[in-house]
Amino acid sequence: MRHLVLILALATGTAAGPALSQERGSEDDDKIIKSYGIGVFDELKLPADYTQLAYVNPDAPKGGEISEAIPNSTGFDNFNPFTFRGRAAVLSSVMLESILVGTADEVGAAYCLLCESLEYPESRDWVIFNLRPEARFSDGTPLTAYDVLFSYETMRDKGLSSFRLVIGQQVAKAEVIDANTIKFIFTPDYPRRDVIQSVGGLPIFSRKDFADNQRDLEQPMDKPFIGSGPYVFDSADINRKVIYRRNPDYWGADLPINKGRNNFDRIRFEYFSDYDAAFEAFKAGEYTFRREVSSIIWATRYDFPALSRGWVKKEKLPDGSIASGQAWVMNLRRPTLQDIRVREAIGLMFNFEWSNASLFYGLYDRVNSFWDNSDLAATGTPSDAERALLEPVAKDLPKGVLTGEAVMAPTSGERQLDRRNVRKAAALLDEAGWTVGDDGMRRNSEGRPLTLEILNDSQTFDRVINPWVQNLRALGIDARNVRVDNAEYESRARSHDFDIISDQLGQDAIPGAGLQQYFGSANVGDVFNSMGLANPAIDALISRVEAADSNERLQTATRALDRALRSLKFWVPQWYNGYNLVAYYDQYGRPDTLPPYSLGELDFWWYDKEKADKLRQAGALR
Repeated sequence: MRHLVLILALATGTAAGPALSQERGSEDDDKIIKSYGIGVFDELKLPADYTQLAYVNPDAPKGGEISEAIPNSTGFDNFNPFTFRGRAAVLSSVMLESILVGTADEVGAAYCLLCESLEYPESRDWVIFNLRPEARFSDGTPLTAYDVLFSYETMRDKGLSSFRLVIGQQVAKAEVIDANTIKFIFTPDYPRRDVIQSVGGLPIFSRKDFADNQRDLEQPMDKPFIGSGPYVFDSADINRKVIYRRNPDYWGADLPINKGRNNFDRIRFEYFSDYDAAFEAFKAGEYTFRREVSSIIWATRYDFPALSRGWVKKEKLPDGSIASGQAWVMNLRRPTLQDIRVREAIGLMFNFEWSNASLFYGLYDRVNSFWDNSDLAATGTPSDAERALLEPVAKDLPKGVLTGEAVMAPTSGERQLDRRNVRKAAALLDEAGWTVGDDGMRRNSEGRPLTLEILNDSQTFDRVINPWVQNLRALGIDARNVRVDNAEYESRARSHDFDIISDQLGQDAIPGAGLQQYFGSANVGDVFNSMGLANPAIDALISRVEAADSNERLQTATRALDRALRSLKFWVPQWYNGYNLVAYYDQYGRPDTLPPYSLGELDFWWYDKEKADKLRQAGALR
C-alpha cells in the first residue's frame, strides 16, 4: 500500500543521523539507539536540529481553497477507506496521522511525527516510541499510547486481509509502557530492515471516536474519522463532492516540519461521471487544479479562452518517482489464462507504437518493469548475483529466466495490425490447442471458443481498447470491450469477476512487505493481487527482497524479482509519462524547485490572494 509523502521530526541535537545512547542492559547486549528518525540503510538526510524541509517555502501564506476533480466515477457512499465494502470518498483518511512519516526528497527514511523520539537496539528486535504529550485529536482529546495500541490491534484484526497477514508476520507483541510510551516487539524470524517503519506508519485512530460512533473497520462508515491531522472533514454532497478544511487548532501547526505546509484553508473534490464532463467543468472554473491524464485532451483541447487570456497555466513538471506500472492484468484464476502461451499471444496483439503515434500524440513511454524509472528495474541478462537468487527457484519459472534478456513489452510496426506479431501469436495459440475454425474463430479440442472480456469503465479508454479488440478478433479470439459503470467495475474487480482489467502495479523505491499484498500466494484472494498470482518462486524472491540488508543486496533481489514477474507475462503493460501534466487557474504559488518524489499541490503549494482577486475581477472564476 502506498504511503502519503509527509514528514515530521523532533528538532533536538545536531547529529546528522541516529545517535547511540549508552549501552542499556538488553538481553543481547545490543546498544540502544535513541533517535528522531530511522533510515533503511543510509544516514538520515535531515539533521536533528533542522528548521524546515529543504523544498518548502517556510513563509508560504495560509488561506484560500484548492479544488480538483475525480473523473469517471459514480461517486462515493461512505468514509472508510480501510474496507472494500462500498466506495469511500477521496482523502477519507487525510485526518489520520502516523507515528513516523517520510519525505518527498528522501527514500527509505522515516521521521518522528507523533513521537518525540524512538528507541531500538541495533538488532531492531523491538522499538519504543516516546509520543509527543501535546498531540491531540481534533475533538481536543489527548492522543496516547492506548490509542496507538488500539489502532494496531484494530488494523491487525479488522484491516484488509493482506495487511493482517503482513502485520501478523512482523509483530509478536505490542504493549503500553505508560500513557506516552509504547513498545513493539517483533517476531524472531521476520527480516528487520523496515519493521520499525512499518509499525510506525500505521494510521492512529481515536479510541473515543470508535466507541462514540460504534465504528467497525470492516464496514462502511457514514461519518468521517476523528483524527489528529492538520485537516478535518468539512462537508459532503454524497456522490458529488467532498470538502476538507484546515483545523485552526491543529496541535502540530508550529512544529518545524510543518513550516510551509498545509497551506490551504479548504481542499475540495468534485466528482464527474466522465473525463469530458470534468474537463468542461474545469474550463468553466468549477474547480481550479487539474492533473491531466488524457493525452488527447492535453494535446488538442487546451485552446479555451481562460488559457489564451492567461487565467490558466499549463505546465509539464518533472516527476522522479517510480512509474505507476499501469497495465491490463489477466486473471490467472480463469483456466484459459493459466496458459502462458495464451497470455503472451494476447499481449502481442496490443500495438503500443501505433497507439502512441495515432492516439497519444507521442506523449508516452512503454511500461516494461514494475520499477520503471528507477535503478531497480531488471535489464539485459541476469548478473551473477541475480542468477544465484534465481537458480534455486527456476523450476517454477518459464525457461530462459536464467540466461535470457529481461522480458520487454513486444514492439509493433506503424500499422494497427502488426502481421509479424500476428504470426507469432497464432503459432502460440496453435501450440496451446486453440485452432482456427471455418468461421475464423479459435476453439479448443472440445469445440469451446476462445473468448476474452476486457472490463472497462471509461469511455475515454474505448478508443484504446477497441483497436486491440479488433486485432484480437483478427487472430481468432472472440474478444469484447465490456464497458460498465464505475460501481459495477469496482464490484467485479473486488470479486475477481473479470478476464482482464486495468490496474497499477508499480512498486516502492524500497520494496518490502507490500510485495506480499500484490504478488504473494497467501494473498491470492485479496484485491491487491488482482491477477491472482500464486507462485512459489515469486514468494521465495519476495522473501529475499524483504531480507536484503544493504542497498546492493536490495537492488539485486529486486531486479531478480522484477525479472521473474515479467517472465510470467500476466500483464499487458500500458504506458507512462515521466512528467506531471498539470493545468491550474493562476492563483497558486509553489516552490521554485519541486522535490523529486511528489508534486505536492495539496501539501506545500499555497494560495495567492492577490492573483485570485484579479481572476475574480476578470470573471475567470465562479
